[in-house]
Amino acid sequence: MPRKTSRRDFVKIMAVASAAGASGNLNAQPAPPVGSPADQSVRQRWCQWAERLASPLLPALASRRLKATMPVEAAVPENNRPFTHLEGFARLLCGLAPWLELGRDCGDWPVVAREALDAATDPQSPDYVNFTSGTQPLVDAAFLAQALLRAPTALWQPLPARVRANVIAGLRLTRAIKPWESNWLLFASMVEAFLHRAGETRDDARLTYGLRRHAEWYAGDGWYGDGPDFHTDYYNSYVIQPMLVEILDGLAGEGEEWSQFRAKAVARLARFAAVQERMIAPDGSYPVLGRSIVYRAGAFQGLALAALRHGLPPAVPPAQVRRALTAVLQRTLDAPGTFDAAGWLRLGLAGAQPSLAENYISTGSLYLCSTALLPLGLSPTDPFWSAADEPTTWEKAWSGQDLPADKALY
Repeated sequence: MPRKTSRRDFVKIMAVASAAGASGNLNAQPAPPVGSPADQSVRQRWCQWAERLASPLLPALASRRLKATMPVEAAVPENNRPFTHLEGFARLLCGLAPWLELGRDCGDWPVVAREALDAATDPQSPDYVNFTSGTQPLVDAAFLAQALLRAPTALWQPLPARVRANVIAGLRLTRAIKPWESNWLLFASMVEAFLHRAGETRDDARLTYGLRRHAEWYAGDGWYGDGPDFHTDYYNSYVIQPMLVEILDGLAGEGEEWSQFRAKAVARLARFAAVQERMIAPDGSYPVLGRSIVYRAGAFQGLALAALRHGLPPAVPPAQVRRALTAVLQRTLDAPGTFDAAGWLRLGLAGAQPSLAENYISTGSLYLCSTALLPLGLSPTDPFWSAADEPTTWEKAWSGQDLPADKALY
């Protein structure tokens, strides 16, 4: 059973976390050199990034002051204000969930996260989030559902019955929102996947339609179209590959169609992860392509998820991925101007670059960058953390090392 936290203890947690976020202390230590030998300093640095992102958002929401304190940076802030709070909370939790589920080196953050779930879904709370107005709530209800699937023992099971009922009620409200014929179909599917896992009656039409459409939209070599068209962007990583695989995890036992599709999706994720690893330069930079580029390191959720699931291809060792993702996190989260004085993310890729953000993006949207931290859900003794450092494919190839030719997935 989770340890019972007194109100006095909880207030202390809030105060410490908020102070850390505002002062920037969690970001004060320089990152270990990317090429340093494998030791726990690298994992500690990842934990610091996780805490830097969690502060001040989770403490503010847990104390029911998120709407009162969170800035809304956007092209037209008033257009995004109705959505930004659920965006920030759901996306942050989506990335941190495996770390909280592991329960190692995450302190009291699971307690804070559960209090935040209560505040966000309690209709009497000043921080009750928007599940119904506009279409955007469907997107972030799905990220919230994905977080709960990733951390059932840390985030879902310990919740009081009242809070579980509120969460389910909020997610069910998004059934009134019709998704677009694109990656949005998977948002509806993800909500239904979680509701089914929570013991609720699922809407099979919403659950399976998006899966079948994405099976049709597979473009080859590990990539899916975003709808009937192919887009040169990172949405295969932001949404499509992770949600497909994790939804299909829950359906694989329900018939040959889903079992076969899951096997294909897992193989495609492995190939996609191999491609993603090759895109990362030694300094952590990568091609600035397509929309939503200000989601920063979230562009590599696909690679991070494959590592978390031990689903990397044999030619891409975990330590190589650790090195690549550490470089990306360092490049995108340590750049000057990434956070404001109070610790909130600012629009940009490598610092503050508001012109890079589309009009649907605001402060809350940016917290999808946390999904690059998914391997924090692996034990410190896992080879991802414990294996000796290994150069990335980019470094091996451009240093003159003889490598096998890259091959497509057929």
